[in-house]
Amino acid sequence: MQETDIKHSFAPIITKNASILILGSIPGDKSIAENEYYAHPRNRFWNLLARLTGNEPADKYTEKIKILTENGISLWDVAGRAVRKGSMDSSIKEYAVNDIDGLLTGNPSIKIVIFNGKTAERFYDSNFSRRSNIEYRTMPSTSPANAAYNMERLADKWKIITQYTKPAK
Repeated sequence: MQETDIKHSFAPIITKNASILILGSIPGDKSIAENEYYAHPRNRFWNLLARLTGNEPADKYTEKIKILTENGISLWDVAGRAVRKGSMDSSIKEYAVNDIDGLLTGNPSIKIVIFNGKTAERFYDSNFSRRSNIEYRTMPSTSPANAAYNMERLADKWKIITQYTKPAK
């Protein structure tokens, strides 16, 4: 194992009074290099959120975060640390989780947890219990590796978040 195979997640983006928590698995290499969630230029995450919240796609990371905060969305990864060559979730060999229970307890306004892909859901379910007062949904990954879903299909699946977001200004 090389030092570059050990990946760490970022601090959560916590939005005050958030109703939505989106959980990924762990950042990819491009995100780690840029120190930004979903930094790979072909990842559809930010464009998808802009579309679903009625915003223009943002270029700057601060503008992307603003879309989250204005729409009651918090963001984190299930894994806090993982051993993985490259960026594919299928290459994760071992992982340690973030304190998702602590985040949910400290943010009782969260009504829905959205998993950005099946790996995030699997990691969550292997380490945490689902809470009866929270809805859980697994969405198709926004990763460019998920070529089976174009933006139209992603938006159709992810539109559940519009039931929980604040309307865009």
